[in-house]
Order: sequence, then structure tokens, then C-alpha cells
Amino acid sequence: MKLNLKIGERIIPAEEILPLLSQYQMMPQLAREIIIDREIASIECTAEEKQLAQQQFLQQNQISQEQIPAWLEQKGIALEDFEKQILKGIKLDKYKRNTWEDVIEGYFLKRKPQLDRVVYSLIRHQDAGTIQELFFRIQENESSFTEEARKHSQGPEAQTGGLIGPVEIHTPNPKIAKILSESKPGQVWAPTKVGEWFVLVRLEKFITAQLDPEMRQRLLDELFQTWLREQIQQTVTLIPAETTTNSSVEI
Repeated sequence: MKLNLKIGERIIPAEEILPLLSQYQMMPQLAREIIIDREIASIECTAEEKQLAQQQFLQQNQISQEQIPAWLEQKGIALEDFEKQILKGIKLDKYKRNTWEDVIEGYFLKRKPQLDRVVYSLIRHQDAGTIQELFFRIQENESSFTEEARKHSQGPEAQTGGLIGPVEIHTPNPKIAKILSESKPGQVWAPTKVGEWFVLVRLEKFITAQLDPEMRQRLLDELFQTWLREQIQQTVTLIPAETTTNSSVEI
């Protein structure tokens, strides 16, 4: 049975839905969900996992077990679709681990130079003479880096005495990131021009990235998202309407 879509007073024929998804740039999201459903279809969940998923859903939506039928009717969701949806997150996590767990350590070592974090202090000013004078004051211990940052830095870091971080080492401007990667804690570099600014930079702390559970999950998510983007690019194809009875998408 062909269904039309009603939104408010507007009825959208089924054959117009696909062009609208394309017009509103929602095709990648549709493809994403179809690809995910295809990949996790064979993954099984234990009874405990199913119970946990339902409990989490009830808490998030602030409803009781007894209210589920009414909630589903209000939302127009079939019970079978509801059960699939609440298990989707658990199945997807399992899929990520099954697919990429064995390569996480190597991927971590490859990514580690970008994952290490730093805490650093910064003073920026648009006048080269001013920044040079501040550098001499700090070098001669006439004033502290923090004090000069509060008084003279022309960026938001002035509110924190120049202190920034922790941030991943690739986050700052590439010139600043290079200085930080070559610094020892407490070292103040001579004035450097970065874009429209002249800056003073001091490394406060270098934090080495660790492959802890949080990092492991982040890297699994990265590998999955990279794979998913490639899948969408490689497998999603719009077929001209004249070659088939309906516009279609190849997944």
C-alpha cells in the first residue's frame, strides 16, 4: 500500500518524498540510517541488554512501563519498530567493537601526536613594540606572565591571566602548536607573529594521551564515522526517474 505524508494541512504524495529529501539535503542522513541498520541486523542482544535498553528509554522519556502502549500510539510507532530502535545503540556499539577493536592500539599510536594535550599561557597584541617590551619585563622578572596577560593581552585569554587549556595540541594556530610541541614547561618564547597578532607563548603543562576507556570509545567512534562517510560516498546513487518506475536510491 502506497502511503502519502501529511504535515499540517499539506499532503505530500509518496513520489515527491524522495525529491524533497534531496532538496533539503536529508539524503545522507537517510542513507546513514539504512546502512547502519543493514550492518547491525545480525547482531544479537542478551536479555539483560534488552532490559537495560528499555530502562534507559523509560528514564529518558520519563514514562512508566504501563505507559508505553499509549506513548507508541501517540507517536504512531509500531511495537516492533520501537524495540528495534531502543536496541540500536547497543547493537551499534557491539558492531564498532567487533569491527575495529583489534586495530585500536595501532590507530591510537598513529593519532597520538594530535591527541596529546597542553595547558599554555598566551599574550597577544597587535603592536610589535608593546609585545617586545612585555617579553623583556617577563624575562627580567619585573612582572609575571599572568599579570601582563591580564593587563595587556587583547584576546579573551586576558580574563584568565593568559591561561588556555587543556586543549589538544593541534587546536591552536599551527605556529603556536609548533612552538608548544618544541617547548619545555615554563619556557617563554620570543615574540612571534601569528596572523595579525604578535604573541608570547609559554607552555605550562604537557599531558600525554592515554588509551583509557574514554579514549578507546572516542577512537572507535572516529573509525566508524570515517567508514560510514566512505560508505555513503561509494554506495549511494540517485537513479534517474526515467530508468525506473520510481525514483530510487541504491544502498
